Amino acid sequence: MIHVEHLTRTYGPLKAVDDVSFSIGPGEIVGLLGHNGAGKTTIMKMMTGFLEPTAGTIKVNQLELAADRRVIQAMIGYLPENCPLYPEMTVAGYLEYLATLHGVDGGQMGPLLRETLERTALEDKAGQTIGTLSRGYRQRVGVAQAILHRPRIVILDEPTNGLDPTQIQHMRGLIRELAKEATLIISTHILQEVQAVCDRVIIIQHGRKVLDARLAELSAGQRLLVLTDDRQEAVALLGSVEGVTRVESLPTGNGPACFALSGAQPAQELAPAVATAVTGWGWNLYGLSPESRNLEKIFSEINMASGREQ
Repeated sequence: MIHVEHLTRTYGPLKAVDDVSFSIGPGEIVGLLGHNGAGKTTIMKMMTGFLEPTAGTIKVNQLELAADRRVIQAMIGYLPENCPLYPEMTVAGYLEYLATLHGVDGGQMGPLLRETLERTALEDKAGQTIGTLSRGYRQRVGVAQAILHRPRIVILDEPTNGLDPTQIQHMRGLIRELAKEATLIISTHILQEVQAVCDRVIIIQHGRKVLDARLAELSAGQRLLVLTDDRQEAVALLGSVEGVTRVESLPTGNGPACFALSGAQPAQELAPAVATAVTGWGWNLYGLSPESRNLEKIFSEINMASGREQ
């Protein structure tokens, strides 16, 4: 549905976005993750047509943004990081104004407004002036204007910014609901938000794409963790098990020793041979499980690797 190829944006000598490519299918919830200043917002602005790329192409449903900007923009709902609102307008008045700009038919206006206010939990604030709302409620108004016209693509830049814990839970539920009828791209620097709602993560660092993977694949352990007796010959013997290519001793303190085994096979396929070998040597086997890698650990590893390169 969305194809981004070799996207680049420069400001003089600075490369804010550096040769980024990815594709996103219908109904996916994709998180753009990175530190503040990594280039996430710049990518979103180019995808929505608000910023011209220095190089590269953006296509939506085989249409190219450079040639079919208005058609593609009509498919998109966009929440900027700092959503421009009119503080003197009421919530309902502002949304009605935006619906008119989107070309919503007069007969659909009422039902569409009611549905949007309900989805964003703004019914009680419909007649209130935007300038009197808390930051969290203003953020909800920003989300409401993004989904008002039932777009096929919803792009949200820091959607939980300023929300309290209850509002964050509501926002996560809304995002999952929207994914039933739209493709969602969510920019954030908060790991927990990506883990809570996204199917896939694209990590941006210093303007470059450094990771693009489904969360389910990331969480699947690639190494097999073995808890057994602390023996001097353990590394050599475990390395001799068929399928094991590398053995690393992990610090544990007192108690059983822990070894991380890597191989050409997935961790769960190495397990039977390792268990047979350990018990065959007459050692105690205290634990055998795939290593779990959460997004925080992966993000930390990427940052450490980037630090070594610089």
